[in-house]
Amino acid sequence: MNTPGARRNSGAVWKRAGAATLLCLAAAFATASVPASATGPAQPVQPQRPVVVVDCSGEPQVRPDDYVLACGDGNNRLVDLKWNHWGAQTATARGIDMVNDCEPNCAGGTFHSYPVEVTLSRPEAWDARPDTHRFTTIRLVYPHSVPTPMPHDVTYKIAF
Repeated sequence: MNTPGARRNSGAVWKRAGAATLLCLAAAFATASVPASATGPAQPVQPQRPVVVVDCSGEPQVRPDDYVLACGDGNNRLVDLKWNHWGAQTATARGIDMVNDCEPNCAGGTFHSYPVEVTLSRPEAWDARPDTHRFTTIRLVYPHSVPTPMPHDVTYKIAF
């Protein structure tokens, strides 16, 4: 039926529908035009550098296969290191400590092998590379025999 009253009502319906559409468009536009800074600062995702252990040459190492403990003469060296953990606070490995008995002297001495458990810890900022942290202590635990005169459990500060 096409009566004047029906036409008036259909016009009102179209006006309400148009107003609702305009409101939705305005809301969408307002949301889309909010500056990114209004939602909080964006945090860039930066890969974290692993903590390193510094070797005798002053070079950073991550999970080294071997590590010289006696930098002056090389008479004490960790070899065959198998790292089972390398984290932000500690790193742990098992390996062999090769120690020269220096009998009758270090040049004529014999290297002996001792199974050892190694823990690196106490990371600190590295002055030489400010964006890098380095482990500053090394703990050696000998589960079996021990190099003379070492205790079964010893911790050293890594000085370089």
